[in-house]
Amino acid sequence: MSKERVWSKPRALMLGLALALGVTGLGVARASQKLFGGNPPASLKLADPNQGPSKIGFAPVVKSVVPAVVNISSSKVVRTPNQFSGGQMDPFFRQFFGEEGEGRFNIPRERREQSLGSGVIISPEGYILTNNHVVDGATNVKVMLSDKREFKAAVVGTDPKTDIAVLKIDGSSFPSVTIGDSSKVQVGDYALAIGDPFGVGQTVTMGIVSATGRTNLGIEDYEDFIQTDAPINPGNSGGALVNDRGELVGINTAILSHGSGGNQGIGFAVPVNLARNVMDQILAHGKVTRAYMGIVPQDVTPALAKQFGSNETKGALVGDVSADSPAAKAGLKRGDIILELNGKQINGSNDLRMSISMMQPDTTVTLKVQREGSQKEMAVKLAELPTPQEESSNEKGSSDGALEGVEVQSLDAQTAKQLGLPSESKGVVVTDISPSSPVAETGLRRGDVIQEVNHQPVKNVAEFEQAMKKAGKDSLLLVNRRGNTLFLAA
Repeated sequence: MSKERVWSKPRALMLGLALALGVTGLGVARASQKLFGGNPPASLKLADPNQGPSKIGFAPVVKSVVPAVVNISSSKVVRTPNQFSGGQMDPFFRQFFGEEGEGRFNIPRERREQSLGSGVIISPEGYILTNNHVVDGATNVKVMLSDKREFKAAVVGTDPKTDIAVLKIDGSSFPSVTIGDSSKVQVGDYALAIGDPFGVGQTVTMGIVSATGRTNLGIEDYEDFIQTDAPINPGNSGGALVNDRGELVGINTAILSHGSGGNQGIGFAVPVNLARNVMDQILAHGKVTRAYMGIVPQDVTPALAKQFGSNETKGALVGDVSADSPAAKAGLKRGDIILELNGKQINGSNDLRMSISMMQPDTTVTLKVQREGSQKEMAVKLAELPTPQEESSNEKGSSDGALEGVEVQSLDAQTAKQLGLPSESKGVVVTDISPSSPVAETGLRRGDVIQEVNHQPVKNVAEFEQAMKKAGKDSLLLVNRRGNTLFLAA
């Protein structure tokens, strides 16, 4: 039976006295002899020296994973404006150099920025997963292992859309982590975050998985985060999130700090399945290619479900279909609700978006689609996601009575161009919306162009008012927002 160490009052008194007097080392022993007459108190219980380490905890898991988690330091040169070349001198420097110094003093136009982060060795050959923002734009990347060995790393490839990067260090037989399956992660699972926060050295924190599938955070273009309360701090970026078996389930990426700069109990990690998909493409092709369907999906809210005659809020509503896209060629239309993709239920717009993004171009998928109350299957051959490209008179008039708290005016060619729409676009543009308006809760914004009311096109204010009067209390608006359409239930 294990024994516990208990501090008796005389022992505590002696220790406090010794520390107060600055007594240390041999002095403590002498103080003990004087206080106890050379014998320890009978109440002092000592642990069995034959007892091993604690059997309850994660020490064995940590011991196996820590060698595969590395510190990453990177630097890049940033160009800054030349303050004094041919211009007015900053008043701060004028007091030292005088007015005659103008135009003669130059400060360096370049400065070097340092960045610290973490990474995870995922193969004995020296491949490392980390965050893109840890090495973004870096001209020099160094990796330090837990045994203090240091290596210069090469950036094999990056994917800013998921904030994943792959590095390589020369060598072999490196300690590597076991890659888990993030699709099996459940809320309530233990989670260990391992990294190098604030550059203080390798640190392990523990918590649980607080949520999965976190989206719409505005952190990355493609989001499907694992949320955890395991403390994550600056410098943990790119580090490992592992389960209670020591399997890598995520790459620590971001925190919500509310300006504090530190952990608030809400951290996010890129699921390892997504990170591995990115890594595999980088290693195979040197870049990440994503499939493309050509729609703007949106979640099916209860209000939208009612408008489209559905009893459930599952699936992804097609808010817009791009011309000549795979979706358009397959016959998908605005107002369709995609219920399944290759037999798998679609739970929302992000679910569909992430599923498509992890597929390869030229893949043919089968969709189950609800249209006007009936269901049908459609086959769509996906294309490659195009790279971003830069994208050109209706009756004047305005109205603030058709929608409570909303002011609109007929869209003209000049306004359409300012909103990034073709000059021939028709509809009414929202010029103002009161925060207290019930419609504000639907997501309607200033600058939105309302083009349909209950599937009826509206070209100007007069048609809009007439359509809204006919619609009554329940109306379905088709809104064009800078070139993309979406449905709102007003």
